[in-house]
Amino acid sequence: MVNSLRIDKLDAAYGAVRVLENVSMRVDAGETVVLLGTNGNGKSTLMKSIMGIVPPSAGTIVAEIEGQRHDLVGLATEDIVDLGIALVPEGRRLFPRLSVEENLLLGAFRPKARARIKTNLDFCFECFPRLAERRKQLAGSMSGGEQQMLALGRALMLAPRILLVDEPSVGLAPVLVSRTIDKIKELKDKYALTVLMAEQNFPQALRVADRGYVIVHGKIAFEGRSAAELNNNDLIRKFYLGL
Repeated sequence: MVNSLRIDKLDAAYGAVRVLENVSMRVDAGETVVLLGTNGNGKSTLMKSIMGIVPPSAGTIVAEIEGQRHDLVGLATEDIVDLGIALVPEGRRLFPRLSVEENLLLGAFRPKARARIKTNLDFCFECFPRLAERRKQLAGSMSGGEQQMLALGRALMLAPRILLVDEPSVGLAPVLVSRTIDKIKELKDKYALTVLMAEQNFPQALRVADRGYVIVHGKIAFEGRSAAELNNNDLIRKFYLGL
């Protein structure tokens, strides 16, 4: 079934401070699209706008999920989640005083996911054996890499069709960044997900991207129609890859 996302001429602000301006982009069914940019350029704000956390001041956000079209602007966050759109937020945002298993179960929020809790929990433990080993451990006592696994697992408990991942590399050692990015690709392929990933680690993001966009000061500065096109763009090579 078709699961896609289209954003058109989107503006968003925090009070009088405009963060996003005239942002247009799309994520087609089954793609991994990366939103590339350094800190403070609006990546997280765009993710929050898609989820209804930061209401847009102009523009449209349309999701097509299992062949049905949904206008997301104006919907409450829980209604967007209910459609099958999951966000892995920057900084993971776990419940540190709850166990690994309790954090995972909290991910099964929408009715369709509640009916598949055991199946999805088994799937999470299959994907992340470390979580199975530590299912009773408090989330706050885990390493950064383990917490990132848990955040991804919690999103999978939602049984999502569209997965948003915001800055998965933040706070991780380089080897863990590589493993995390690889795991996102593995989950996308195995779960037939459509993925939008915001990331500032350009080399790692380009390893799994089908294509992507560069955001600068809240505007789309470049659209790459393939990972190779992104990698060969002079702006990216000079300012982000240091080449």
